[in-house]
Amino acid sequence: MNKKVSVLIPAYNEEERIIDTIKGLKDVEEIDEVIVINDGSTDSTAEKARKAGAKIVNMKRNVGKGTALKEGLKYAKNDVIVFLDADVGLSSREVKKLILPVIEGKTDVTIAKFPKTNIKAGFGFVKTLARKGVKYFTGYEIESVLSGQRAFKKEVLESLKTFYKGFGIEVGMTIDILKKGYKIKEVEVNMTHSVTGRNLKGFLHRGKQFWDILKVLVYKLFSKNSKE
Repeated sequence: MNKKVSVLIPAYNEEERIIDTIKGLKDVEEIDEVIVINDGSTDSTAEKARKAGAKIVNMKRNVGKGTALKEGLKYAKNDVIVFLDADVGLSSREVKKLILPVIEGKTDVTIAKFPKTNIKAGFGFVKTLARKGVKYFTGYEIESVLSGQRAFKKEVLESLKTFYKGFGIEVGMTIDILKKGYKIKEVEVNMTHSVTGRNLKGFLHRGKQFWDILKVLVYKLFSKNSKE
């Protein structure tokens, strides 16, 4: 099978895990390009990613996940694109399970479905808002709608008019892709990533997620109503 996959990794102050995340991708023969979008990091994320073999796209300031991915996409040369979070470490090798259904033409987009953990994070408000939002606008039940680990046919991404800012990107993108008639498949992967707990940092993070997603859904609602 020809190598024809580009991996885009938005990274903000991920010096501790970025090397392992890139290293895990070296086991996946379909990948021949790894691009790290250094989203205004103040640590050595960019330097470590470069030494690990990734191409670097530097953002002058922290612009958020959605804008960083939109910029990184400009540099991707292949017909299959993977979005990957910087904190998945060596479990990044599991992206092969996302890549194969897209390369084989079985679906247009795959979304990683992580194994359940026993760690108590939030109270489910963010996940519930995301899932119910997608169901309301598309009629589809997508369980792992917040997952940032995805593989796409490049044409799907090129068809999207909007790359939503911040943590709203996954929800907004999922709605737009489904409404355009593309097929999404959730794929179980044995991946791990940093989990925010029930502490102040965790609640602030999930509060930002909730707000970003809510903004996308309100925008969608107003857009829908204005067309009716």
